Amino acid sequence: MTSTTAGSAGRTNWRDLFARRPVLGPAAALVAAIVVFSLSTDTFASIPNFSLILQQTVVIATLALGQTLVILTAGIDLANGATLVLGTLLMTQLVTGGLNGVLALVVGLAGCVGVATLSGLLVTSLRLPPFIVTLGMLTIVTAVGALYSGGTTTSVPDGILRWMGTTRYLFGRYPFTVGMIVAGLLFLLVWIMLVKTAWGRHVYAVGDAPEAARLTGIAVNRVLLSVYALAGLIYGIGAWLALGRTPTADPNAYQTANLDSITAVVIGGTSLFGGRGSVWGTVVGALIVAVLRSGLTALGIDGNYQNLATGALVILAVAFDQATRRVKS
Repeated sequence: MTSTTAGSAGRTNWRDLFARRPVLGPAAALVAAIVVFSLSTDTFASIPNFSLILQQTVVIATLALGQTLVILTAGIDLANGATLVLGTLLMTQLVTGGLNGVLALVVGLAGCVGVATLSGLLVTSLRLPPFIVTLGMLTIVTAVGALYSGGTTTSVPDGILRWMGTTRYLFGRYPFTVGMIVAGLLFLLVWIMLVKTAWGRHVYAVGDAPEAARLTGIAVNRVLLSVYALAGLIYGIGAWLALGRTPTADPNAYQTANLDSITAVVIGGTSLFGGRGSVWGTVVGALIVAVLRSGLTALGIDGNYQNLATGALVILAVAFDQATRRVKS
């Protein structure tokens, strides 16, 4: 009887620990994946490969950062990938049309903020579900991008728009792009905003219990609008990162980026029901997806099986979230 009680208490403590620190589970999974793939292949554990993984992660991770903010409010943004693509098209077309690169960048960022803010307005003013609003916005923005670009791919000229892809070497041998450093600073800034400011506490409160937040005096709609606007700015920075990574603006690019960003957020431990999660969990989630794909590719595993493994991870992550929520309640 005593051992049964002790075992039950042990399991509860284990669940309590993961409920209080949701990032621990994904972090352990990431370390395990790196160890397994490093021992299984000769090419995985190398500085060039780790650098490549980070470069491949940076755009989706940035989209996932904006997605994290929206999901923390119990929403979702299915249009973030299309918004990023529209940003790349705006910036590139304006520069090739003769506009100064800095001005084109500003217009592109503003365009992304405008799209996301419009979604926020529809959610708050008409009280429409975020899923429906952003699903419609996905179709609209994709069509606008195709019409604006004429369906053609445009090369990005040298200059400010390609600056994010510039490579730097730390200690003479570790390659980093400017985009990787900028993305890291962006995550740090958003983390500070979420955990060190009243605005961040309001975001969590709105996602956890909006009516209770309203009764305590929080301007719920204002918080939601600010979240969508900030997410849009982050998508715009993601567009800039994308142009540095692949110096072309393609209206058909990043078609699954919205799902990839949601996958990174969910695997990273942010709850789809809002009010719980962290930006560092999202970083870990994005890295898990990238490490998984890199490791399975090194093992010669077919892409369909890679997608199967990623989908299974998402379901496991949601099940884990449900289990820890039951413990918390």
